[in-house]
Amino acid sequence: MNNDLLNNIIRFIFLVTLQVLLLDHIQFGGFINPYLYIFFILLLPFETPKALLLVLAFILGFTIDIFSNTYGLHAAATVFMTFWRPSILKRISSRQAYEPGMRPVLSDLGFMWVFFYSFILISIHHCFLFFIEVFSFRDFWFTFGRSVFSILFTLLLVMLSQYFFFKKKK
Repeated sequence: MNNDLLNNIIRFIFLVTLQVLLLDHIQFGGFINPYLYIFFILLLPFETPKALLLVLAFILGFTIDIFSNTYGLHAAATVFMTFWRPSILKRISSRQAYEPGMRPVLSDLGFMWVFFYSFILISIHHCFLFFIEVFSFRDFWFTFGRSVFSILFTLLLVMLSQYFFFKKKK
């Protein structure tokens, strides 16, 4: 088994466990719900085939749904976010900027690129998740507020995780 595959399996298990045992129980006034588990999809290599990305996203979201009793909400939101990932990557930088083996981490692409990339995909995920959860636009501003606060908190966790787990190349 190659090293990247093993690292991704460990990352998957760690993020799902962290999400289910700790982060699912964090709710500040009903406004902040961090969903760090999507960090797994954010970190996958650029050359990962789109079909594999979508299958991994479904498995990740469905795993969270099983433990959270959310009936497919996380699977749908994670697949939706992952569907847009290749398009977002094309829009924010040229394909020639990626070298084989590069990952969307600070040490490879810098703070601003990773921040922008993460912000866009986290926003897509969270807005889709929160609006499909209420399945109505009746309380639009409340749902939008929940999305914004959760996006910012999740983005903070993603950026801090980048600093803690991915050291700068020397």
